[in-house]
Amino acid sequence: MTTAAGHLHPAERLVFFTDAVVAIALTLLILPLLESVTDAAAHGLDTLGYLHEHDGQLAAFALSFVIIARFWRGHDRLFVHVERQSPTLLWLNMGWMFTIVWLPVATAMVGAMETDRLQLAIYIGSMLATSLCQLAMLQLVRRDRRLRRSGTPPEVRAVRSAVLVSVLFAVALVLAVLVPGVQFWSLLVLLLTPVVEWLLRLRDGRG
Repeated sequence: MTTAAGHLHPAERLVFFTDAVVAIALTLLILPLLESVTDAAAHGLDTLGYLHEHDGQLAAFALSFVIIARFWRGHDRLFVHVERQSPTLLWLNMGWMFTIVWLPVATAMVGAMETDRLQLAIYIGSMLATSLCQLAMLQLVRRDRRLRRSGTPPEVRAVRSAVLVSVLFAVALVLAVLVPGVQFWSLLVLLLTPVVEWLLRLRDGRG
């Protein structure tokens, strides 16, 4: 879009709105656990019995909380460079928020239902969609100087890291859906992120 920079809206309200949406999504993650505590008490379970019976639900909550927090941190680092919003950036950010708000629903399914391939695809696919939206916003901000504050754009390293995370989420999705027994353990491939980034920096240094 070729609108002049003076006609673009400030990004401040978009950032505040996004922060509020993320906070709500993080809060929604806990609601199924509150309900499960009430159900456990009604069935006479003690604390240890509750923790044992709902260990999968608790693990899904913790994992989703950490992942949403990491996505928010990446969004926060990106928007440090952003002063104005274009329609494209607005709608990419809306898509990003949609995936964040959807993740508590996918997490609730993980904690309450038997694991199947569709559930795995929905849960990990939601994270992949968030990562791709974040990558698209990062590329847009790098390419469109009208959106940025004065100073340098986001570093190429940030783009490379976002691409790497998206690729690893895609690998995790394929492994979870296609390899029997792997299920949510496929997300452990994300632990390779700092290792691969270190190898790439080492290669750059040698170059």
